[in-house]
Amino acid sequence: MDAGSWDERYRDRELVWSAGPNAAVAAELADHPTGRALDLAAGEGRNALWLAEQGFEVEAVEFSQVAIDKGRELAAHRGVEVTFTLGDLTAPLDLAPADLVLIAYLHLPRATERAVLRRAAGWVAPGGTFLLVGHARRNLTEGVGGPPDPELLPTPQELTAALEGTGLTLERAEEITREVEVDGAARTAIDVLVRAHRPA
Repeated sequence: MDAGSWDERYRDRELVWSAGPNAAVAAELADHPTGRALDLAAGEGRNALWLAEQGFEVEAVEFSQVAIDKGRELAAHRGVEVTFTLGDLTAPLDLAPADLVLIAYLHLPRATERAVLRRAAGWVAPGGTFLLVGHARRNLTEGVGGPPDPELLPTPQELTAALEGTGLTLERAEEITREVEVDGAARTAIDVLVRAHRPA
């Protein structure tokens, strides 16, 4: 999908994603020291707003102007400050290093994903954390959620391979599950979670 398609998607619904943070993001970062945070492919800013409420200085990067406009309105309503930056992660961006670099549910073809992840790893400051959460490929056969294309759904092994040689030290790379409701029925969604840090 291009930015125009996402503009339409964000324009057609009050909130495309939930107002609160992703549960795995909140659990992983609940005790993380505050500092500068980069939320990449931030959408309407649900994770960025939560991080700001925890005391982070947050820059949310998103390529849909409609999503950014909605995120700014939500930030004003919730009384928090978030810097929203219009930018396409598949192209070079001039972003300052951060103590936390977050990517939640950004799904791209393998080669593009690898380039984006390596660029994102470069924005992790010394002592900083890299956290990625996304839909797992195994959803196609055993779970629910995410695009119906295996080329857009990674495995933990593919994600860690993309980060090799970036200077990050891997902490976790695994699948996690969460319960969701689909058409009134309880289903299990399978996510990938990768956490790493850059040595101080």
